[in-house]
Amino acid sequence: MTVDRDKHSGAVSHFLELARGIVPPMHPAGRPFVAGAAVATLLLRRYSKRAGVVGGLLTAWVAWFFREPKRTTPTRPDIAVAPADGTVSHVVEAVPPVELGLGAAPMTRISVFLSVFDVHVQRVPVPGLVRQVSYRPGKFLSADLDKASEDNERNTVWLSTPSGHDVVVVQIAGLVARRIVCEVVEGDKVEVGQTYGLIRFGSRVDLYVPTGSRVLVEAGQRTIGGETVLAELPAASSEG
Repeated sequence: MTVDRDKHSGAVSHFLELARGIVPPMHPAGRPFVAGAAVATLLLRRYSKRAGVVGGLLTAWVAWFFREPKRTTPTRPDIAVAPADGTVSHVVEAVPPVELGLGAAPMTRISVFLSVFDVHVQRVPVPGLVRQVSYRPGKFLSADLDKASEDNERNTVWLSTPSGHDVVVVQIAGLVARRIVCEVVEGDKVEVGQTYGLIRFGSRVDLYVPTGSRVLVEAGQRTIGGETVLAELPAASSEG
């Protein structure tokens, strides 16, 4: 009997491990939304089974939206990985956000558009030190428009890498997104690939890397946050 119980326990553990591999964990910021949807579903079921089914599907979708899948991040030095899942919408030369005070010298900006079906957590693109975090209110234009970088509500993080590169990552609200979550503050030491924030319901993330970086993606290409290498940064000896 003990052998049978051990086999059963082992099978259950194996099934749970497989389930965890298929169903990604949820970002903590999503828990209040899932709880609210679940309560609404229970209330709806009292009046209509069909409404309860719809509510159940909505609850499942909200939990899926706030998923935070595990990622394997490249560890080679002087690269910048995608800060978000999505589609590259623009690769241009642009002045970094004015609130950082980095001056008028352009940097290379890689923009990633997130649809409501993409993973919406943001990941640190490079290892290093958080130099500054700045929030700026603004409009809620469609995030796939180029002018969204300037006009929309945004949260900007300035990072300094171990090689001395300045890298900027910007969370930008979109047409539907109305809440930006950022979990790092000035002075934090961060690791490449770690989750640092979240934008709720459709958005865009801009990555600014030094001019002279070798960009490895093009407009229209899909990115995987924390895994896709967007650019190779210039050799340290070429700066200063």
